[in-house]
Amino acid sequence: MVSTDRLLAFSAMSFLLIVIPGPSVLFVVGRALAQGRRAALTTVVGNTLGAYVLVVAVALGVGAIVERSVLVFTMLKLVGAAYLVYLGVKAYRQRGALHDSFNGDNPPRGGMRTLWEGFAVGVANPKTIVFFAAVLPQFVDRGAGNVVVQMLVLGLVFNAIAVACDSVWGLAAATARTWFARSPRRLSLVGGVGGVTMIGLGVTIAATGHGD
Repeated sequence: MVSTDRLLAFSAMSFLLIVIPGPSVLFVVGRALAQGRRAALTTVVGNTLGAYVLVVAVALGVGAIVERSVLVFTMLKLVGAAYLVYLGVKAYRQRGALHDSFNGDNPPRGGMRTLWEGFAVGVANPKTIVFFAAVLPQFVDRGAGNVVVQMLVLGLVFNAIAVACDSVWGLAAATARTWFARSPRRLSLVGGVGGVTMIGLGVTIAATGHGD
C-alpha cells in the first residue's frame, strides 16, 4: 500500500492543484449561477466520476498513451472544449428563462443530465489528464507491489479533496445566485455570465497546449 509520507505529499500537491480554479471549478460555478445549488453539487459528483475514470485509465496504462500521443490528446481536448462551448451558448440563449426556473414555473433540469455534463467535463479536463499521467505515477512505490491498487487509492484521495473544494465553490456561487434571483434582470445577467464563462472556458481548453 501507499506509505504515509507519499500519501501526505500527494495530498498536499493535489490540494494545491485543486484549490486553484480550473476547468472543473469554473464549470461548477457556471452551473451554480445558472441553475442553483442542486445542479452545482450534481455537477461536482459528475466531475469526480469523470476524474476517477482518468485515474483508472492511468492505472491501466491508457493514460500514458493519451499523454504521449499529441493526436489523441488533441482530439480529447477539442471534443471537451466544443461541448463546453455548446453548453455555454445554450445557457446564454436561455438566460431569460432563469427567473421562471428559479420560481418553479419550469420543470428543473434532470439530475442525470447534469451529472453526465459534469462527467464529460471531468473526463476531458486537460489539467487533470496531465496531472494523473505525469504526476500520479511518481508517488507510487513500485517496490511495494500492487501498483494499480496504489494508483486507485491515490486517485480516491485526489477525488475526496476535489469533492470538498469544488462543493465549497459551488455552494458559494449558488448562495450568490439567491441574491441575484431577487431581480429578474440580475438573474438574467448572472445566467449570461455563466454561459459566457463556459464559452470562455471551452475556448481556453481548446487553446491549451499539450505540455500545459
